[in-house]
Amino acid sequence: MLQFNPADQLTCDSNVSGEQPISQADFRADARVALPKVAILLCTYQGQRYLAEQLASFEIQYHSNWSVWASDDGSKDDTRAILAAYQEKWPKGSLHVLSGPAEGFAANFVSLTCNDLVEADLYAYSDQDDIWEADKLARAVQWLQSLPADVPGLYCSRTRIVDADNNEIGLSPLFSKSPGFANALMQNIGGGNTMVFNNSARQLLRDAGENRSVVTHDWWAYMLVAGCGGQVFYDPEPTLRYRQHRGNLVGTNSSWVSRFKRIRMLFQGCFRQWGDKNIAVLSAFEHRLTPENRKIFQRFVAARKMSLVPRLIHLKRSGIYRQTLLGNIGLIAAAVFGKI
Repeated sequence: MLQFNPADQLTCDSNVSGEQPISQADFRADARVALPKVAILLCTYQGQRYLAEQLASFEIQYHSNWSVWASDDGSKDDTRAILAAYQEKWPKGSLHVLSGPAEGFAANFVSLTCNDLVEADLYAYSDQDDIWEADKLARAVQWLQSLPADVPGLYCSRTRIVDADNNEIGLSPLFSKSPGFANALMQNIGGGNTMVFNNSARQLLRDAGENRSVVTHDWWAYMLVAGCGGQVFYDPEPTLRYRQHRGNLVGTNSSWVSRFKRIRMLFQGCFRQWGDKNIAVLSAFEHRLTPENRKIFQRFVAARKMSLVPRLIHLKRSGIYRQTLLGNIGLIAAAVFGKI
């Protein structure tokens, strides 16, 4: 894994000292076209309450060469009107509005990822209700540019958790273990709202196809990139304000209440159902996994069908892991009760 120093200055000039803070002035308007083009993949549905604040946070990005591809999943509120207003406000070509498949948020993101109309150097997933920090794209672009073009790269980060009124209430968990396929089989360490990926990673997702019944688009991206020999970087620096409100489809997992809720879901069999789905979609792509990751996958799949003692032995040999001590204790419990 290439190392990335969050303290480095994130500009397009590699000769500038890393001790200088990021400044929007560093990105001159006449140099915009020299920066990698980022396609922001924004999925919307009934998003009128917070959408404008998210769009405004795109405007202040230090990395200025971006365009937004918004896929709306059939909103009945003013979401479309807000998007139309920003189309008028921003330069031509800065915002494209498409119609989603109306099959849920994961299918919407997958369809947008695979859409032939979208062409860029890098791609950033975006929810409709967050607020991006000004250096979000710049941090991701800096790391992704350090990779060879033919290596799939996926950037994700920690988040700052805020309430419905943008008051800070905490941070997402800080993960310290290295990302990898053995971890991706068990959990997704980076929310899709933080993810940015390169063309090689996007090609993997397109090759897999959009007609896949995935648990979530971001977990699918982590498994596929990590499994097929790509590089995944988890930035410990929060890059966006992750808004928690009653309309959240997927909320944070940082509170004890949410952790106990996940334990309850484990014993209800939800994790095993998710495992079945992940195995189904990965099986069709198994030939693209690296030899080492193929062994991990095959051991994991075989272990789930075994009786208790062989199951525990084979799961141990597969190397699967979660990021925290509590998570790994839960993993052991799930293995004992046949819930993974």
